[in-house]
Amino acid sequence: QVQLVESGGGLVQAGGSLRLSCAASGSIFSIKTMGWYRQAPGKQRELVATITTYGSTNYADSVKGRFTISRDNAKNTLYLHMNSLKPEDTAVYYCNLELWVAGQSYWGQGTQVTVSS
Repeated sequence: QVQLVESGGGLVQAGGSLRLSCAASGSIFSIKTMGWYRQAPGKQRELVATITTYGSTNYADSVKGRFTISRDNAKNTLYLHMNSLKPEDTAVYYCNLELWVAGQSYWGQGTQVTVSS
């Protein structure tokens, strides 16, 4: 069993910055990727950024150059540094963990990010 808890969301003005955190706990083995996804009202959940065990990163075109995904292995925590935020970044942001074994995937409860214009 794996639990993911996101934090760091909130209200920020356009052009501002936020750092999201995802604390992982439980039986965490054979991690393939960890990532951030977001879902705006009325829209499908979309990929924001992912990072593999080997440090390979992938970003959505819409956030490339503005967001940075990183991991702190000692704290079992995933981060998303968001800079130059835009109103269109407003969404609930979810932490995701994918394991190599059995195609297991886990999700956090989400944290709201609201960017005002």
